[in-house]
Amino acid sequence: SGLRALLVEHGAEAVSGKQIKLFLVDGTPGGLTTAEITNWTGHVLTASRSDVAELLRRDEASRTGVYLLLGEDSDASGGTQCYVGETDSITDRIKQHLRDKDWWDRVVVITSKDENLTKSHVRYLESRLISLAHQAARVSLSNGTAPPESRLPEADRSDMDYFVSQLQIVLPVLGVNAIRTRPAPAMPDGSPTADASPVFSLVNKRTGTDAKAQVIDGEFTLLAGSRVVSAWTATGTAESTQRAYAGYRAQHDRLVADGSIEVTDGVGVTTRDLVFGSPSTAGAVAIGRSCNGRISWFTDDGIQFGAWEARGVE
Repeated sequence: SGLRALLVEHGAEAVSGKQIKLFLVDGTPGGLTTAEITNWTGHVLTASRSDVAELLRRDEASRTGVYLLLGEDSDASGGTQCYVGETDSITDRIKQHLRDKDWWDRVVVITSKDENLTKSHVRYLESRLISLAHQAARVSLSNGTAPPESRLPEADRSDMDYFVSQLQIVLPVLGVNAIRTRPAPAMPDGSPTADASPVFSLVNKRTGTDAKAQVIDGEFTLLAGSRVVSAWTATGTAESTQRAYAGYRAQHDRLVADGSIEVTDGVGVTTRDLVFGSPSTAGAVAIGRSCNGRISWFTDDGIQFGAWEARGVE
C-alpha cells in the first residue's frame, strides 16, 4: 500500500528548479523508496538491508544497472563506507553481497525506466561514480580497484554524463552524498554571484588559526588551504562538555589520519574542502576548542556569519 508521491522542489540554480518525485512504497519514511526526476529516464530505488527481500521482488531488480552499498563506519570519511558496483542482474548481485559483505545496511539501485541501459553503459556509470566519490571524499570506498571508463560512442557518452548529473541531484535528496561534489563556480572567473555566500574567516593568533569557509550548495564548507590547529587538546570538566570535546577530537584526528589536514612543523593545513554540519563544528575543529560559529566567522567587511545567515529577515 503506497503512500503518495512526494514532490520535492530542488533548485540547483535560482532560475532552474527540479521536480523530484519520491514515492514511499510501504508508506513509511524509512522504508523502500523510489525517486525520479521529471523528464529523466533514470530510476532510483533505495532500501535498508532489512527490506532487501521486498526490493528484490520488484521489476527493477531484474534490470541492468549500477548500485551503491552504504554502511555506517566511525573510522570512514563522513562516517560512511561505500561500495559501487554494476551488474546485468541486480537481484543476483545483491544476493551475493548479502553473503559476502556484512558491513552495509542500505542499498541504492540505479536503473533506467526505459530499460535502455546496456552493459557498456553501466560500466561507464560505475567508473564515473567511483571517480566522483573519490573527488567528493565524503565516503570511504571499499572498491578494491577503479575500473577504466567503458568506451562508448560520443552520443552515448554524452547521454551517460547527463545521467550522472541527474544522479548528483537526486541522490543527495535521498540523503546519499557519496558523489556530491563542489558545484562549479557560477561565474566564468570563479567569483560568487550576488546570492552566493561570501568567504568567511576565523582567525586566532594564539593557536595560529587562519581558516576560510563558505556556504556551498547549502553546506558550510571549510576551504582547502585553511590553517588549523595541528592537534585537538582542549579538555572540559562537565560530562557533556567532555563528550562534545571527544567528538571534536575524534573528528580532527580522523581528518589528520586520512590526509585532509596535513601537519607540518606544528601547523595544520586543510588539503581539500571539508563539509561540516554547522559553522560551530567547523570552527571547533579549526580552532581547537568549542566555538559559536555564528559569531566567530566574519566576512572581510566584518559581518558575522549569523548576521549574514539572517539577511533579508525582518
